[in-house]
Amino acid sequence: MKGKFHTHLLSILVVAGAFALILAATGGGTDPEAEARRQLVAPFLDLEFFDAGDPLHRALLKETLRLYYPSSEGRIDSLLQAIDAYRQEQFVSETEKTGAEALGWTTPKVARLIPMYLQFTVVYGIVLLLTLYGAQTLGTYRFILDRRGTPPLLRAYGRRVAGALPSRNLLRIAGAAFGNLPLLGLALVKGIAYAILFAPAYVIAYSLKTRFDTDSYLFMIVLGVVSNGMVITYANKFYLYLAHESRKGYVETAIVKNLARTFQWGVPGGIPRRAVFRIRKRFHGHVLQHIYENARFQYIPALKEQATFLVTGLIIIEMALNIQGHFCYEMLQNILRTDYTVVAGMLMAIFVLVKATDILVDLWYEREARRYGHPELDQ
Repeated sequence: MKGKFHTHLLSILVVAGAFALILAATGGGTDPEAEARRQLVAPFLDLEFFDAGDPLHRALLKETLRLYYPSSEGRIDSLLQAIDAYRQEQFVSETEKTGAEALGWTTPKVARLIPMYLQFTVVYGIVLLLTLYGAQTLGTYRFILDRRGTPPLLRAYGRRVAGALPSRNLLRIAGAAFGNLPLLGLALVKGIAYAILFAPAYVIAYSLKTRFDTDSYLFMIVLGVVSNGMVITYANKFYLYLAHESRKGYVETAIVKNLARTFQWGVPGGIPRRAVFRIRKRFHGHVLQHIYENARFQYIPALKEQATFLVTGLIIIEMALNIQGHFCYEMLQNILRTDYTVVAGMLMAIFVLVKATDILVDLWYEREARRYGHPELDQ
C-alpha cells in the first residue's frame, strides 16, 4: 500500500507542477501591460485632491511634473496618456462595469469558493455512494432473474402470442395478444427508463428545469444518479463479475456442501426479495452469498473509474445549467474571464478530490484483500 500511496502523492505533485508551468506560460491569467499601467498611474489616482477627469487638475499635475522633470516632456505626456488609458479601461472593462472581483485569488473569492467546494464534495460523495448501491443492487437483481430463466419482457410477450398461433383460432390469438398487453406496457416503461438513465444530464435537466428548482442540491443528487447511463453501465459491470464468479469451482463446492442454490423468490432455500435491496446485502445459507462477496471484492477497483465518470458529469451539469452559486459554475465564469490562476486552482481541487477517492478505494481494497487472504498485496 505504501507504494500506491507514493504513486498517488507523486501524481498530485506532477499535476501541480504542470499547472504551475501552464500558469507561468500564460502569465497567470493577467494582462502584463494592464498591470504595468496600473502600477504606473496608481500613485496619482490615489491622491484624494486629484480628479483625473478635471482639466484644471490635469493642467496642475502637468505643471507640477515639469517642475520635477523639466527636460522630460515626453515622459510627462506618456504618463498622462497612461492615466487616460487606465480610466478608459475601467469604463469599458466587463470586470469594472459589473463590479466583479479582480483577477487572481483574493480573500473574498477564497471565502466564497471554499463553501461551494465543500458542497460539491458532499454532493459528489452522496452520488458516488448511491450509484455504488444502485450498481450492486441492479446487477444482483439482473443476475438472479438470469438464473431464474426469466426472459426479457418483449420475448415473453412474443412467446405467449406465438404459443397461441398453432391453434389458428383468431379469438385465442387475439386474446393472447391483448391479454398480455401489460407485458408490452412494462417493456415500454422499461425502455423509457433506459432512455432516461442513458440520457446526458443536461438533457434531462433542461426538460425538468421549468418544474424543479435547479439550485436544489437534492435535484443535483438525483440528476447525478439517473443521468449519463452511469448506474446501468456499472450495474452491467457488476453483473458480469457475478456471472464470472458463478462459473468458478468454489460454487460447485458450496453446492456439494448443501448450500441452497435455488434463485426463486421467497421459497424455502430461495432468496428473500428484500435481501437484494438492503444496503448491506446478506444471503445466508445460499451460494449467492459467496458469489456476491467475491464479485463485490473484484468490483472495488472499478470505483476509481466510476468516480472519474461521476465528477465529469457533475461538472457538466453545473456548467450546462448555469447554476449560480455552485462550484463549477464559478469555474466556468472564471474560464470566460480568462482568470487562469483561479481556474487552475479549482481544477487542482477537483483533481485532489478524485485522488482522495482513489486512495480510499485502495485502502478499502487492501482491507478486503487481507480479509480474503491475498498476501501478494502486502508487497
